[in-house]
Amino acid sequence: MSSSGDRKAAIKKLKKLMFTPKIEVKAFRETMDTTFGNVFLPNDVDYSVVDYAGVSCDVLNPVVYSSGRVLLYIHGGCFIGGSKKAYRPFVASLAHTIFCRAVVPDFKLAPTFQFPASLDDIQAVFRALYTEEVVACSLDNYNRSQKKDPEIVIMADGSGASLALALVLSLRGQYRNSVKKIILISPWLDISQNAYCFSKKKASDELITSECIKRAAELYTHKDNRENPLVSPLKVKKEQIENFPEVFIQMGEKELLLKDAQDFKKILEEAGNKCELDIWKNMMSMFQMADEYLAESHLAVEKIGKILVGRTVTEEDSVKGIQLELEKSSNSI
Repeated sequence: MSSSGDRKAAIKKLKKLMFTPKIEVKAFRETMDTTFGNVFLPNDVDYSVVDYAGVSCDVLNPVVYSSGRVLLYIHGGCFIGGSKKAYRPFVASLAHTIFCRAVVPDFKLAPTFQFPASLDDIQAVFRALYTEEVVACSLDNYNRSQKKDPEIVIMADGSGASLALALVLSLRGQYRNSVKKIILISPWLDISQNAYCFSKKKASDELITSECIKRAAELYTHKDNRENPLVSPLKVKKEQIENFPEVFIQMGEKELLLKDAQDFKKILEEAGNKCELDIWKNMMSMFQMADEYLAESHLAVEKIGKILVGRTVTEEDSVKGIQLELEKSSNSI
């Protein structure tokens, strides 16, 4: 596994993803861009900037990708920060691993633009992307007897998970049917007044605190609106999640918000939906974005890739993967 020094370095980096009352909004955004942005993208992934319904988006193209699938990635940043620039390297790695194009919107951020401004942007991007995919599928299947519908994967992390689920909850008919999978990393699922995280006095989480979530929630929307399932998905009603897409949640064992994810999984399953909760032992929130320090980061992203391409991932896969990462590390010394 990773050394204690690597772990400390990973935590130091990942703390830059967390908005605290002590930091100004502008400084928080700049720090995220500086810490996580990079002009060089991994695995020869290239990108272009495309306007979807008035929203500037990155479109990341791996060398090899399926023409029948596209990833819509909704970034985190405590509703306050985050950008396509900050997430470009991470989403490039994801696009390479799952063999598909990825679209990352630069949606409006609080506190200048409170709820539902960010959701409005994401809905507009989704509709434009869906239309583009319908056209592409019709051209790809011209003169073929079997019709192929758009296949959209929605992925999000942190506060972006609230927006991703709000998007799907707002979709109807063919729009919702086109969403083949929802993948959430360290999701924020409840920022209501009585959220579990606010009652937790002591937590093993090394990154996020209840104060961080509370301050972000205050800037995102007024307190009476935080019971809204489009803000706190854990408050969703059964009729809202009928025929919901499959959900895959990946989290660290030490996360403050793990109980919310467990409760959300139960809600989905009781409504007849599929949800898998993938918990990584001794890991912290958003550990996937510290791949230069943690072997587990690579393995977690690889697991997401295997799930999307339909391969079953076993415990033996994880053990072999960790051994391989350790061998790579020792050979490079």
